[in-house]
Amino acid sequence: MNDNSLMQNAQSMIDTIIELPTIPHVATRVIDLLDKPDVELDEVADMILTDQVLAARVIKIVNSPFYKPAHEIKSVKRALIYLGFRHIRELAFTCSFVDVFQGKDGAFNIRTFWEHSFGVGIVAKIIAQRFRYPDTEKAYLVGIVHDIGEVFLSYYMRDKFEKLLEAMNGQAYRMVEAEQQFFGTTHCEIGLCISRKWNFPPDYCEVIACHHAPETATIDPTLAAIVNLADLFCSVRQLDYGGQSWVSFKLAEEKSWGILKNFAPHLAGFDVERFCYELDDRVPEVQDLVKSIFQGIAAE
Repeated sequence: MNDNSLMQNAQSMIDTIIELPTIPHVATRVIDLLDKPDVELDEVADMILTDQVLAARVIKIVNSPFYKPAHEIKSVKRALIYLGFRHIRELAFTCSFVDVFQGKDGAFNIRTFWEHSFGVGIVAKIIAQRFRYPDTEKAYLVGIVHDIGEVFLSYYMRDKFEKLLEAMNGQAYRMVEAEQQFFGTTHCEIGLCISRKWNFPPDYCEVIACHHAPETATIDPTLAAIVNLADLFCSVRQLDYGGQSWVSFKLAEEKSWGILKNFAPHLAGFDVERFCYELDDRVPEVQDLVKSIFQGIAAE
């Protein structure tokens, strides 16, 4: 099946869902503002305050054990000062993205899905830092949303997706391969359709589409490679929602590794085994973050 057929099938699936949710306008405006180098703190705070739900969530989450403030933070402005602009972009985006699919029953445990998504985001940020990628926060954000197509399949194609998961149980093949057989498309193409509908930046859309094939990326193959590698790491380090404990990989054979070596030749001797041990220490951190976010939403 060629790429055009995969995209056509994905778009047809998206078009059948009339009630497909959208990312709140205020969250996208906050993200746009924080991408501007000369943005003022008050401008961002005022924008967040136009959405009282988002403002309340930001304050609740910033006071969670994950962020560990020494004293309770009671205002959006103080949260901005405490976290810094980039973390606020992360929080605003995260809260909105989680909320889009709240309250629905899916084919898999949504908590474990978010643990995987935030795991990929955090690992992508760590990899970006190690390889001196210029925008580590972007790596984090794109890592979080890389599997939005999976959420769509879990919620809106639940019965068929449950059959797919049952068929995959214990089988040694990747999710994208099974999806192509069951749906005639994959979560990558579906995610690309959704990300375009939500007006994500082009580089975000590309990573969502190419995170299993970073060598096909043309806008920012390095970013796609970072998310691909983070996804692989999380799939073997207790942060995988699809039951793919069988997944293994050899770093030297991954195309994403070749891309990253070209981007940062000085890290050709990257100690992957040591890095995996470091990731093990971050698993509780990811679980705490997901717990904080869900508590922030549930406490409204």
